[in-house]
Amino acid sequence: MSEKDIKNVNDAENNSVEETAAAALDTAAEEIKDAAAETETAAEEIKDAAAETAEEDVQPLIKISDDDARTAEVTLTRKQKKEAAKAEKKRAKELRAAYHVSNWQIIKNYRKYNAQEKAHYRYIFGRRVSAKVWPVFRFLILFGLGFVILYPMLYMLSTAFRPQAEMSDPSVMWIPKHFIIDNFVDVWLAMDYPMVLLQTILINVVCSMLQVVTCAVTGYGFARFKFKLKGLLFAIVLLQIIVPVQVILIPLYMQFRFFDIFGIIAAITGNSLNLISTPTALYMQAFFCNGIRAGVFILLYRQFFRGLPKELEDAAYLDGCGPVMTFIRVMVPNAKTSFLTVFIFSIVWYWNDTYVTSMFFSNPYTIAMEVENILTTIVQYKTNETSGNASDWLVWIEASCVLSLIPILIMYIILQKQFVEGVERSGLVS
Repeated sequence: MSEKDIKNVNDAENNSVEETAAAALDTAAEEIKDAAAETETAAEEIKDAAAETAEEDVQPLIKISDDDARTAEVTLTRKQKKEAAKAEKKRAKELRAAYHVSNWQIIKNYRKYNAQEKAHYRYIFGRRVSAKVWPVFRFLILFGLGFVILYPMLYMLSTAFRPQAEMSDPSVMWIPKHFIIDNFVDVWLAMDYPMVLLQTILINVVCSMLQVVTCAVTGYGFARFKFKLKGLLFAIVLLQIIVPVQVILIPLYMQFRFFDIFGIIAAITGNSLNLISTPTALYMQAFFCNGIRAGVFILLYRQFFRGLPKELEDAAYLDGCGPVMTFIRVMVPNAKTSFLTVFIFSIVWYWNDTYVTSMFFSNPYTIAMEVENILTTIVQYKTNETSGNASDWLVWIEASCVLSLIPILIMYIILQKQFVEGVERSGLVS
């Protein structure tokens, strides 16, 4: 065998040995890696088991400890807050004592101050004086206003429940010696209170309902629509508020005394209608927005409807509603509080009115007219005479005033919340 062949055989043997050694090393490394992985898995299992055991045993203790620590922290915080508040008060008191200058010291040392100090202490002295004096003036003003407003009511109640003999008793000032209700019984019978109350309610409620509806439609038209002569017509509404009712009352009386529509009624019946002494005259005025304070109600509705979003109407128009259905389905539900406000105002003004009503009724027909003529009514009821001195019948006059106030007072007590809300949303207040 030649040297070259021998060299090739040796190289082949060396290569096989190296490959065998490398394969052995790889196998050993893989076995070591698998063993390490198994060891790590076992360690994790042991760790998890230990953690579960520790959690089961220690968790309640940890919860209790956290609660106690939280309670202690809260308690400590409250104590710290109290101590800090006490320290702050004490510090403020010390600062006031150290830097506070009394009014007497300001007056005493005023000449020693320079111009800037004088201006500063004048301001402080004025603030202190106003802080002491203003509450006194405020109390006097409110007490005076309250007395002016409440005095007639208190006098009315005091007089209505006393006998006539105590009106001339100088020892009786406010509280009667004997409380009686005979005055109310006499007034009730003399003025036939149930019948007058029913007549008043029929007139007031019907007129108020008509004004609520017609003024709402008119106010909505002025608020949302554009039409010819809109400015002129609204100026007429404002004139209705400004011009006193006494100016147009005589033409109104003549219109309803000889009522005719373009001569049609006279052509058919041969004479005009006489609507005086009938509720129809007041009903027609309310229906055509010419009732008591109708201009105020139109303005109130106009301000309210102008404040509603225009998108509400646009959405209704897209849904197929016309102007009338939009007003009924969209505007009326949103204006409930304004409707109630107008209704209450109208009821009260019709209830207390005597001037306009007396022009259309020759005899006392409402409670206000009966109260206005209560002297004649009670004198005739008690003595069958038609005249007398008011001072001799004052207890019955005041009793009639109390009876006239009771229905309105009950209505206001029931509707007070809605009334206040309606006034706030209607534009009467800012």
